[in-house]
Amino acid sequence: MGMRFQAVIRAVAGVGIGLILAGCAEDIGVDQYGRKVAVERLEGQWLVINYWAQWCAPCRTEIPELNTLAAQLSEQSVQVLGVNFDALQGEKLNQAAQDMGIAFTVLAKDPAERYQLPRAEVLPVTYIVDDQGRMRERLLGEQTAAGLTVRLTELKAEG
Repeated sequence: MGMRFQAVIRAVAGVGIGLILAGCAEDIGVDQYGRKVAVERLEGQWLVINYWAQWCAPCRTEIPELNTLAAQLSEQSVQVLGVNFDALQGEKLNQAAQDMGIAFTVLAKDPAERYQLPRAEVLPVTYIVDDQGRMRERLLGEQTAAGLTVRLTELKAEG
């Protein structure tokens, strides 16, 4: 009976380690500076996810609005995240983000699958994801900090 008990303990421990490793697999990736973006940083937060490209003129005028929004809502459990539409990586992503004047986090890995976001067909497009990880809104075209703040307030009130 002692050997059987030890086998059960080993099996349970193996499952526990497997779950821990599976949790690590839920990787958000890195930001424009190559720094790891911790899953815990985004959990329980409302997310404003904006897709942009350097060749997109409305994106260029929208970025300062998103910078303002990120600064205004940083203490309110809201994260503004950018995603480069052209899937730039590494130094190219960093340079593009700098050229655009982006002050918020840009994800190198597209989070569309994680948050079940529909494919971006036009730019700019902004998605609002609630604190449970569900997409609540898809906003096409250029957004303002004021307009996004109002929409976030409305969505939070809806629950």
